[in-house]
Amino acid sequence: MKIYINHADENWIVDRFRKEFYEHNSIISTENIADADIVWVIAPWSWKKIPRKYLKSKKVICTIHHVDEMKFMETESKDFYKLDKYIDTYHTISNKSESQLSKLTSKQIYNFPFWVNSKLWFEIKDKKQLRNKFDIHESKFLVGSFQRDTEGKDGVSPKLSKGPDQFFEIVNELNKSKELIVILAGYRRTYLINLLDDHQIDYMYYEKTSIEMLNELYNILDLYLVTSRIEGGPQAIFECGLSKTPILSTDVGIAKQILSEESIFEMSNFGRAKPNTTIAYKNAISLDIPNGFEKFINMFSQII
Repeated sequence: MKIYINHADENWIVDRFRKEFYEHNSIISTENIADADIVWVIAPWSWKKIPRKYLKSKKVICTIHHVDEMKFMETESKDFYKLDKYIDTYHTISNKSESQLSKLTSKQIYNFPFWVNSKLWFEIKDKKQLRNKFDIHESKFLVGSFQRDTEGKDGVSPKLSKGPDQFFEIVNELNKSKELIVILAGYRRTYLINLLDDHQIDYMYYEKTSIEMLNELYNILDLYLVTSRIEGGPQAIFECGLSKTPILSTDVGIAKQILSEESIFEMSNFGRAKPNTTIAYKNAISLDIPNGFEKFINMFSQII
């Protein structure tokens, strides 16, 4: 059995998943699609770069990370059904994504999260020294968000699926009672930065960071917020779990599979939500490499 994984061709988490799978499963992986028994379309938005002859002649598994139902109806449905005719089996990473996908196809769906890498995401116990490194006083209350919040088409409009408006609503309220600093990382943060500037809320922005620095940023936080309306993961839930970063999340993606019920909120009851780093770590570490590969390898074995 040989597996070929398609490229995402962008600086995103899927590229790292591809790299990690090849590194840890070299015996059953191939970079040469002609030698593969299975083509894994891990990045479905890039499927058109795969030669059709291989999609027709190989077993094809496609990972659907999430379905934005509004965008699906407006622009994405045609592309989905063009790809669907080549797909033998689907994989989703959360119960919510499986439920959405089951409305669109009658084909078999495997549902389990991606693996995690505890060599990249881990707790750093000396928080004081770490804050000194970033020149942040220990009295400051740090709230983090490391995912894009702005649409790429115009560079200023909010990416509403990620809920940056809801993130701002919460930090604006927290800022009334705490010495708050918002920690932002990643690309396309213009929408939130403009709001924070307009309301004179302190923030620090790290656009381009290494994974090592990103792990350090998790470790200085008092709270990480996932305020999304739609998600596949997000990976931040796993990364906070492994680094034991206090996290609260809306009920999206894999939140209920990793976080304690008390750590999941709606905007109307945010004040009652509480981080539970013990539960989050326990559930995230169970997917650590190499254990996190087992269900994928079983899936490939069953469809070959």
